Amino acid sequence: MSNDIKDNIKQQSTWKRGLYMVLFSIFYTIAEVLLFAIVVFQFALKLVTDDSNDRLRRLGQSIGTFIYQIIQFLTFNSEYHPYPFGTWPKGAPNESQTKAEEPKAEEPKEEEPKAEEPAAPKKIKSVTKKAAAPKKSKKD
Repeated sequence: MSNDIKDNIKQQSTWKRGLYMVLFSIFYTIAEVLLFAIVVFQFALKLVTDDSNDRLRRLGQSIGTFIYQIIQFLTFNSEYHPYPFGTWPKGAPNESQTKAEEPKAEEPKEEEPKAEEPAAPKKIKSVTKKAAAPKKSKKD
């Protein structure tokens, strides 16, 4: 084995992530069963009352987002640790929480006006429409 492989195997962060992956795999299974139960109950409720439960719909969305966050973490697409290490998701997935960190390219900075030279006020052109005079029809 080369030294690089030995160093990679000895990295504590990799083993720590592996433990998180096992833990989140268990959470995924529980969330999947819970989501299935909500789906069945919502369907039964729709059959009986012709309506669905709003609270269960929001809970189902939150669990779906939680499952999405877990999958993003397990597939190395995100470094975000879902609940219980992060916050419980509300609503649809938030890209800032699930997206993998990518190095940002440095953007050119805009020069700010110097303190000595005050920025000139912007001129605003007002546009007014004049009412067109009604056309007179010629009757002979």
